[in-house]
Amino acid sequence: MALATLAFATDLDKVPNPLDNMPPPLRGKMHPIHTQHVGRKYLDIAYAKQSQAQKLDIYLPKVGKAPYPVILAIHGGGFAFGDKATGEINPQMHALKLGYAVVSANYRLSKEAPFPAAIYDLKAAVRFIKAHAKQYHLDPHKIIAWGDSAGGNLASMLGTTAFHPELEDLTMGNPTQTSQVQAVVDFYGPIDFSTMDVQFKQSGQTSFQEHNAPNSAESLYMGVAISKIPNLVKFANPASYISKNTPPFFIMNGSKDPIVPTQQSMLFAKALQKVLGKDKVVYIQLPGAGHGGPTFEESKNLAPIFAFLKKWHLAPSH
Repeated sequence: MALATLAFATDLDKVPNPLDNMPPPLRGKMHPIHTQHVGRKYLDIAYAKQSQAQKLDIYLPKVGKAPYPVILAIHGGGFAFGDKATGEINPQMHALKLGYAVVSANYRLSKEAPFPAAIYDLKAAVRFIKAHAKQYHLDPHKIIAWGDSAGGNLASMLGTTAFHPELEDLTMGNPTQTSQVQAVVDFYGPIDFSTMDVQFKQSGQTSFQEHNAPNSAESLYMGVAISKIPNLVKFANPASYISKNTPPFFIMNGSKDPIVPTQQSMLFAKALQKVLGKDKVVYIQLPGAGHGGPTFEESKNLAPIFAFLKKWHLAPSH
């Protein structure tokens, strides 16, 4: 498979990484994770053995009835930084109040291993959750992947690539389990890396960085400057794999996002709706909102998500 060649890319090793100098709000140095609604927690559980990054935290709610539906929280950070235990996953932590469990997973970052390592890891995490569901009081039939920014891309990849063995490494553990999730919540995830610069120019919105540059977050994630590998970039595009088997999607972004063009979410939603129908795909753009921030934690903006999950029978039992 051509994807394997990415692991051997070395031409970016000496290129300065602009992500090293990002301002604190964009680097995930946010307020602490909200744990006031946690009933029980299991921290730093290894779901695979190839890397120290392959760990997850499990938070069980104080309310509801086991087994609990699972929100798989996937942090962002340009595929290059971030952590499962930061306040970046606080929107997902709101689900504890309703009786969901939250499982927050780390994955190998681009400086350790390029694409497709992160998606391999998260699929291994899903298989681990299913294999150990009884032990941790989780419902293996109700798993919702919810990520922001780079995590939104990865959550979307979980949703659209469940039946693509070339994007899964079963040797990482629990090979008898599937990595299929039952729904996806995508917060302002980059979808088609190759069109991001053009879309910023079209919209007139100021961009934080040049995405086609060899030292962009997307190029570092792919292991090669994305301008050099237009065909391989399609492998990291969740829209490439949309099918009738794709689960319901809820997509949200801000109209003033300076990092991921708003068209990314909009066009992805349209592509999903074309195959799945508008009933299974909801897209909401928050006026004036940027790339994350408190707006995405407000109860009024989270309520439609939980209503959507309830509609698809993924809500907790009480």
